[in-house]
Amino acid sequence: MPDIAQRALVIPPGTAQPGQTRVRAYSAGELVADADPPLLVWENPHFPRYFFARDDLKAELRPAGQGRVSKSLGISEVFDVVVGDRMLEGAARRYPEAPAERLRGSFTLTWSAFDTWLEEDEVLHTHTRSPYVRIDALPSSRHIRVVAGGEVVAESRRPVVLTETGLGPRYYLPRTDVRMDLLTPTDTVTRCPYKGSASYWTLDVGDLELTDVVWVYETPLREAMRVAGLVCFWPEKSADLELYVDGVRVGRP
Repeated sequence: MPDIAQRALVIPPGTAQPGQTRVRAYSAGELVADADPPLLVWENPHFPRYFFARDDLKAELRPAGQGRVSKSLGISEVFDVVVGDRMLEGAARRYPEAPAERLRGSFTLTWSAFDTWLEEDEVLHTHTRSPYVRIDALPSSRHIRVVAGGEVVAESRRPVVLTETGLGPRYYLPRTDVRMDLLTPTDTVTRCPYKGSASYWTLDVGDLELTDVVWVYETPLREAMRVAGLVCFWPEKSADLELYVDGVRVGRP
């Protein structure tokens, strides 16, 4: 059994390639960008950003000075985006000295400045999806056992195994196979563009209090629908949390 924590898929920063799908961005119902397709540009190694040709932008851009310098794309110019009578300050950026010439006249938009992003007609969440990431959620008969403080806190032979490109498998368990009486919900929420929003629990066993070592996707996105409402343990977070798959411990910190 390979270790559960593997290196995530990494694309070299500065990589640029044409997308394959139509992408639109909206602000308060107003269409701001519409590209079929935009460029996908990896400024960081884990997921791309959308870059739009000027003709794909349906709003006025006003120069707002020089921005930060990107290690992979060079100096940047910042623009305010005017949508109707509203101004989205610093919501667009251009890299006039980017290594790839086709990027120099293109613009990328700040994700959080726009309330709706669509890929074709599907809403996007959190950030751009990478075309190289795949999610699979598979029913399994593996024997999963979770131990904390010497006590078995979960045991199942009917997990759903979720795999994500570049990452190790995660084992999602039915709540009837988990000591739910030992779990207390916290305010922690994380978001994934492929799986959706996860909420967390603290595990209390005897004198042990392991914060945010358990999560659940109550209403996941379509790729992860099979794990809806199932419980996943995070053994890498604490040496006191032991996860065994067919008798082999995985996910040590």
